[in-house]
Amino acid sequence: MKRTGTIIFLKHGWLIGMVLLFFACNSKKEKASSSSYRVAVAAFSHETCTFCPGEEPGIDDWTYRGAPLKGEELLQGTKDWESNDFIQGFVQQAGQFDNMTLIGLTSPRDVFGGSSRTWNKQEVFDHFVNLMLNDLKAAMPVDGVFLALHGAMAVRGIDRPEAEIAKRFREVVGPDIPIVATFDLHGNEDQAFFEWADGSFVNKRFPHYDSYQQGERAARYIHQMMRGEYKPTKAAKQIPILTATVLQWTGQSPMMNIYERARRWENEYPGAYVNIFLGFPWADVPDVGTCVQVMTNNDQALANKIADDMSEFIWRVRQGWSEGEFLQPEAAVKQTRLAITNEKTPVILADYWDRPGDGTWTLHELIKQRVDNVLYAALTDVNALDSIWKQDLQPGAPFDMLVGGYTGEQAGSPVHINGKLIWRGSLWGYDRVAAIAFGDGNILVLTPGYQQCITPDELRFGPINPDDYDVIVLKSRVHFRRGFDETGYAPSIFIVDAPGNWFGTTRLDALKYTNIDVTTFYPFGDVKFSQ
Repeated sequence: MKRTGTIIFLKHGWLIGMVLLFFACNSKKEKASSSSYRVAVAAFSHETCTFCPGEEPGIDDWTYRGAPLKGEELLQGTKDWESNDFIQGFVQQAGQFDNMTLIGLTSPRDVFGGSSRTWNKQEVFDHFVNLMLNDLKAAMPVDGVFLALHGAMAVRGIDRPEAEIAKRFREVVGPDIPIVATFDLHGNEDQAFFEWADGSFVNKRFPHYDSYQQGERAARYIHQMMRGEYKPTKAAKQIPILTATVLQWTGQSPMMNIYERARRWENEYPGAYVNIFLGFPWADVPDVGTCVQVMTNNDQALANKIADDMSEFIWRVRQGWSEGEFLQPEAAVKQTRLAITNEKTPVILADYWDRPGDGTWTLHELIKQRVDNVLYAALTDVNALDSIWKQDLQPGAPFDMLVGGYTGEQAGSPVHINGKLIWRGSLWGYDRVAAIAFGDGNILVLTPGYQQCITPDELRFGPINPDDYDVIVLKSRVHFRRGFDETGYAPSIFIVDAPGNWFGTTRLDALKYTNIDVTTFYPFGDVKFSQ
């Protein structure tokens, strides 16, 4: 009987213990769910073309489109400035939790000229990062930090700017506060960022359809970390592959297969996040090239396994996505004439190589081969715009000038355009843009900085409707596919190369890198890679 009583006591004692444990766990969950989390949000994004000509951008270039944003302006945008998709996604998802308060730190808008601008000065970098940190210090304590970055910023004297940003934030918030960032897949990143931050979320699509979703994922991730439900274990692996961005379109295999493999890992192991940086080769920085980053929930072995598998697969299929040849201007225009004859219009001619935007090889060839009804959007030429505004030319006024081809031999020679001004005004974030009619139904759009048009709607302004033209010339590598290819808008698309070994082309071994030896990267040398 005594033994039976002991058994009964043990049974009931076990049950009581389980009940107490249940209530204790639920009490912790209720406490966690009732907590209020303050998260600082900042943005500093630039895809830097260190090989591009021109002056290094100063503070004025970074404030050309307006003063830095702060608070709700950064989080929600303004009437003249839309917050980037990463931030929009993060803000939307944070709002679903009802216990995350976001603090927008002073952050610069985009630099004038975008990805056609060369090295950033360290004093400019310090200026804007210090504005953020001053706000952060004033807002302390915070429970988390979200950074909307790019990954391909290049700064004089700072090898890894994004890692440096994370480091400076870490010095303020201490070792235990989660720091998470979003990146463009063209980022040049390695292990250094993970030394200071807890997670990264990178586009898996190029064109970048998924920036909003990556922002949402970053918000869910940091929320889990603040609740103590996620302990990041991280792995990063660089792969010696260097490619031009025109080859990185995720709408074709094997690039499509690479990202599908990453998604399969994420689906098979909840809590695993797989990022692939394809790199930005026109930033002469030590960490340029391809890299895999992985985060898992307290499982270092799994993080290492995924990083090894992904890097091995990327290396195995490297030839299919890291090499390619494209039509020279003469051949591309001949193909254009044939497409017009066969009524497969509009034809898109994409000058993938032209980062400054003033390249004229394709324009010369269109005029030479007498192709009409062309919308050329757009050609960079500050001098021509200065002349239009200085003379106060109005629509209908004659226009007779040399345009384009001013950044050197690679851009080609200036083109003589004799026509008339049909529109002038502000557009695409620039205060001065002009449209010139010339020849038989042709339109040339002039901008003060590099302009990459992504959708037909961007070309609907003033008297211009892109639907009216047989040929549209764009300064774009892959982004244009979002509106002109993957929507079925253009039945004929030709990627156009430049006749020479210059920056912007796939011939990266012609560039004078100072921070890397290009022959240690595939496909520019006899490169070996092993796990």
